Amino acid sequence: MTLPLHELAALGTATCWATTGLFAADAVRALGPFHFNLFRQLFVTVLLAIVVLVSGVWGSLDLHQALVLSASGIIGILIGDTFNFAAVGRLGPRRTGAIFALNAPMAAILGWSVLGEELTLRAILGIALTASGVALAILGRPRSGAHRFETVQGRFAIGAGFALAAAMGQAAGSLIARPVMASGIDPYLASLFRVGASGLAMGAIAGLPFVPSLRARPTRLVLVLTAGTAIIGLLIGMTLFLYALQGGKTGIIATLSATSPVIILPLLWLRTGQRPTGLSWAGAILAVAGLALIFSR
Repeated sequence: MTLPLHELAALGTATCWATTGLFAADAVRALGPFHFNLFRQLFVTVLLAIVVLVSGVWGSLDLHQALVLSASGIIGILIGDTFNFAAVGRLGPRRTGAIFALNAPMAAILGWSVLGEELTLRAILGIALTASGVALAILGRPRSGAHRFETVQGRFAIGAGFALAAAMGQAAGSLIARPVMASGIDPYLASLFRVGASGLAMGAIAGLPFVPSLRARPTRLVLVLTAGTAIIGLLIGMTLFLYALQGGKTGIIATLSATSPVIILPLLWLRTGQRPTGLSWAGAILAVAGLALIFSR
């Protein structure tokens, strides 16, 4: 069976976001979620501007589309990513991913109710199975001798609230961007406006008194981790995600992109040396079964 390119791109997004979540935790805890997100967005905005200028696709976007994509970026990246990294800093990547996986059914419901995107029964079952499997895959408790990624800092309920807000921000941002992407806008150009608008908004907010100050002067390692996650998660991952939205329904693309917690299982095993539990592997199998239903619809 040949898989549609747009859905393969969504799986590529999940791989990028899994890698980002794995390597972001230390940098987030060093810089704080706001400044971590700000630095990575400003860095990627410059890279995307270079790509767009070199490729010559700058003039293919009208004012209305630019404003829509900017709003999508502020909601999905400024709000969604900041809350997501705040949750990662408090709960670690595994627990955060379990809650963030709820963005898939959120996006499916929003796509159906707002955009009128019809889904077959098989696709609905696939989305439900995949989202459930993703959550189960990372809710399996780690074995004894937990790695620092498994520690909870502060109140769990606050971290869980951050993750839920991140999931809703991601779902809403996807919904807003979908009609514009369906018109065939270049993904790099769309990504530039989403990331750039969010970065500019964060830069303006950074000077306000209620924004926490930078926790510490960043070390070289923290800057390398921040730049690396920016390139993988925003430059590559976000562009793949927008390309996927060109040809796929919001709920399905969001579900495929939300499989990053399953992809992160072997990566966490390599990074921490802790083998995932049987419950985690069962969730991964369930998620794969859900993907099979989606692809066979």
